[in-house]
Amino acid sequence: MPIVRPTDGPAARPPGGGVSDERTAVEPDRAALPAGTVTFLFTDIEGSTRLVRDDPAAYAGALVDHRRLLEDAFAAHQGRVVDTQGDSFFVAFPSAGQAVAAAVDGQQALAAHPWPAGLGVRVRMGLHTGEATVVGSGYVALPVHRAARIAAVASGGQVLLSDVTAALVGDHLPAGTALRSLGEQRLKDFPEPAPVYQLEVAGLPADFPVLRTAARPPARLPRP
Repeated sequence: MPIVRPTDGPAARPPGGGVSDERTAVEPDRAALPAGTVTFLFTDIEGSTRLVRDDPAAYAGALVDHRRLLEDAFAAHQGRVVDTQGDSFFVAFPSAGQAVAAAVDGQQALAAHPWPAGLGVRVRMGLHTGEATVVGSGYVALPVHRAARIAAVASGGQVLLSDVTAALVGDHLPAGTALRSLGEQRLKDFPEPAPVYQLEVAGLPADFPVLRTAARPPARLPRP
């Protein structure tokens, strides 16, 4: 299995469909990265290509504010940024509770921020928990890929959790939050559907479009 920093998912692409000068490389201290059972959080800005196209200068300033707000939320809950590229973050947390609390704080901070008129910064987030091994400055872990795929099917402003993460935080959710089951969903590169949950936060939007999940594979017809 490859070392993941990650190799795909939201944090693997530059913003704006290829604005490579906005990429920020991260070389985390290996000793600081959580190991064992880790909760991974992926984020990225919805519609960043359109935002760059419509007002590059305003977007550049908004991107700086977006990074600051999210980095503060991650740090407050012991999150370690493994990688960030443009409008995306890949973060590791020692526990599911800390990751969920960081996601809540991040979304609340983004919602309260005075963005420039006409520039709506909406960030999708996806979380999954699993066993992970630190190798070099990254991870060897299939759960990383699942977390990235969960984030990829979300809409801006939406926080999605795997069933594993949801089970770990079910009785210890932050105040003013709740989980809504979205049923089993198909994720790209994963053959079997898996339960996905939406984290609802009081005062923030809770209604989003249908998840952008992978299409059901075609049925195999018997040979004549």
